[in-house]
Amino acid sequence: MKRVLIVPLLLILLAAPLQAQRGRGLKVFISVDMEGVTGVTHWEEVSRDGKDYDYFRRLMTFETNAAIEGAAAAGATEIVVRDSHGSARNILPDLLDRRARLIRNWSGGPMSMMEGLDESFDAVLFIGYHARAGTPDALLEHTMTGNVMNISINGMPMPEAGINALIAGHFDVPIAFVAGDRAICEQCLELFSDIETVAVKDGIGAAAINYHPEVACEMIEAGVIEALTHLDRFEPYELRAPFTMVLTLKEETTVYPGQYYPGVERTGDWELTYRSDEIMDVILAFAKLRSGY
Repeated sequence: MKRVLIVPLLLILLAAPLQAQRGRGLKVFISVDMEGVTGVTHWEEVSRDGKDYDYFRRLMTFETNAAIEGAAAAGATEIVVRDSHGSARNILPDLLDRRARLIRNWSGGPMSMMEGLDESFDAVLFIGYHARAGTPDALLEHTMTGNVMNISINGMPMPEAGINALIAGHFDVPIAFVAGDRAICEQCLELFSDIETVAVKDGIGAAAINYHPEVACEMIEAGVIEALTHLDRFEPYELRAPFTMVLTLKEETTVYPGQYYPGVERTGDWELTYRSDEIMDVILAFAKLRSGY
């Protein structure tokens, strides 16, 4: 992680030649979760009925704005923000940087946290992300729902960032940047090999050492500029077909009906296995199975 507190002018100047090489401005997709925002350490803080929720949704919006600012400085002329937490109605529209368009609420489709993405985008940024279920020293770690104990695809354990990266890879779009706790930054480096990361907090069990919100935003802005200025170094995340998804759930009410989903085999007490030659079929199956097909 590059802990840069002041955006280097040189990075902004270097972005112009990259934009010129592409012949147009960058089109950037930003998927924003909430558990990975600096200061967040408890479920109450990310739940709509929590007394501190309104405060932390402001911080979520500010970290999103920092990413937008960095993207614009690096040459982005079209920016789409996908509110990806809980109700998908968390980011405060009036406080969001006006250069971005905001996707709110869920459509019910399998794209979920990546809804709105297509092959026209140049890069994806993850803000406020968290580690997969069962990760030690991680903040509010889970994978989509509390019912998912583990999901692996072709033997690779997946956090939400990995699943979403596979969706982006389907559209040939690279993941360039992630901000969240240190655990998800480390997991993304393991998965993608090369990605710009900013850890806004370090977990200590269920506690965390957090950066001041203004410092976190400065780090995110600088990190996004660094990532998009050197965008050519990133490759779309793809696994080789055929695909095998092994999903471990913890509720019989979802495991039992899940075994009847077309192509699924119950391979353990709490385990469902699904195989396909198409990654988006796997993504759809995961969306169905985790919620009790």
